[in-house]
Amino acid sequence: MTRTLIRGASVITMDAQGDLPCADVLVTGDTITAIAPNLQVDDAQVVEGAGCILIPGLINAHMHTWQTALRGVAANWTLLEYFKNMHAGLATVFEPQDLHIATLMGALNQINCGTTTLADWCHNNRTPEHNDAAIAGLLESGIRAEFFHGTPKPDPQPGERPFWEVPHPRAEMERLLAKHQGAELLRVHAAVLGPHYSTLDVALHDFRMAKELGIIASLHQGGGPARTPEGWAVLEAEGLLGPHVNIVHGHALSDAQLKRFCELGMSFSAAAESEMSQGHGHPITGRLLALGHAPSLGVDLESVMSGDMLSQARIALGVQRSLDNVAHRESQGSIPSTSTVTTRQALSWVTIEGAKMLGQQHRIGSLAAGKQADMVLIRASDLNMQPVHDAVSSVVMQTSLANIDSVMVAGRWKKRHGQLLGVDLVPKLATLQASGAKITQALGLNHA
Repeated sequence: MTRTLIRGASVITMDAQGDLPCADVLVTGDTITAIAPNLQVDDAQVVEGAGCILIPGLINAHMHTWQTALRGVAANWTLLEYFKNMHAGLATVFEPQDLHIATLMGALNQINCGTTTLADWCHNNRTPEHNDAAIAGLLESGIRAEFFHGTPKPDPQPGERPFWEVPHPRAEMERLLAKHQGAELLRVHAAVLGPHYSTLDVALHDFRMAKELGIIASLHQGGGPARTPEGWAVLEAEGLLGPHVNIVHGHALSDAQLKRFCELGMSFSAAAESEMSQGHGHPITGRLLALGHAPSLGVDLESVMSGDMLSQARIALGVQRSLDNVAHRESQGSIPSTSTVTTRQALSWVTIEGAKMLGQQHRIGSLAAGKQADMVLIRASDLNMQPVHDAVSSVVMQTSLANIDSVMVAGRWKKRHGQLLGVDLVPKLATLQASGAKITQALGLNHA
C-alpha cells in the first residue's frame, strides 16, 4: 500500500488537534494515519512541505457544474434574466456530450483551485443519457463528487404540465443509486424543487422519496414569491424534515422558520457572491451565526463568477463583517471594537461545514488520523503570501489560485507543483469552447 509523508509543513487541521506550525502528515493508501512533528517513517514517499501551508481539501457545497462552457455569459444578468435566458433558453440546447465536457472541465478546475469535494447540483438533465454523461465527467476528473440529481426548468409548452407540477423521477433516482451509490468517490442525492418552486403534492412526493431512499434532499429557497407558502409547515407535520434536508440560499425564510429548521438539524448552503450579484439579497450567514449555526458555501454559477472557493470564503466573510459593522454604527454611533467574524470561521465554511452539510464530517472537512486524505498544499513562500504571521488568515485573505501547489484526493495527487496530473487539457479545452459556442449561437447570443 502506498505511503506518503508530507514533511515540515505548517498544518491547519480544522480539527481538535489545532494548528501545528511545523509537522508531518503520513498518508497510507487513501487515509491519514498520523499527524505530528518529526514522524519517523522509513517506507514512504517524502514530499517536502517546508514553506507551505497544508489545509484540508476545500468543499464546494453547491455548484451547477453543467454551466462551465458558459463562463461569463450570465455575468450581467439578474436572477429574473437568468431564469429566462438560462433555464428557458440556453439549457434547452444541451445534449449529453455538453453536460459531459462541462462537468469534467468544471470539476478539474475545482481540483486546480484546491477543492477536493464538489456538490454538483445538476438540473439540466432531461434524459438518463444526460445524467450518465454528467456523472462520467465527475468520475473522469477524479474529484470526490456528490451528484445532486435535479430536473430541468423550461417554460411550459402547450399540452405539457409545467415543471413545478412534475414529481421528481423516482425511477431515475433508483437507477442512479443502484449504479453508483457505494462508489469510492461518488454519492448520489436529490436536487428537488421544494415548496418554494413546486406544488404541495410535488413537495410531499419529493421529500418522502428522499427520506425513503436515505439521501439528501437539497433545494433552492428564494428568488421570487413561493408557490406553496404553507408547504414547510405541512412537510414538518408529515415528519419529512431533518438533517437530510439542505436549503440553498434561504433568503425567503422568516426568522421563525430559520430558527425551527436549525432546531431540526437542517443544513444551509450560501453562495454569497452569486446571491448579491443576481438579486437574492444578502447571504443568511449572520442570521445563522446568531442562532449558533453556520453555513456551508458554494460557487453556484461559473456562468457568473470564478469557481475559486477561497474567494467565496473571503467574500462571505467581508460581506458579513460589513453588515455587522454598519449595524453597529447605526445602533451605537461608533466603529465596533473588534470584528464579529474571524478568518478561521470563514475557512470552516469551506471545509468542515461543507462536510457536515453532506453528512461526511467523520471522513472529510478536517485533517485527522483516520480521515480521508483530502488536502491542499499552499506555497506560503510566494511573494503575495510573505511574511506569514497567521497561517489561517494568510490562507483566507492572501491565497490565490497561483499559490495552490498540490492537491490530494483520497490519497492520490491530482495536482503537483502547480500542474494537474494525468490530464491533457488542450483537446478538452477545445471541446469545451466548441460546446459553449454551439449553445450560445443556437440562442442568438454573440459572446467572443
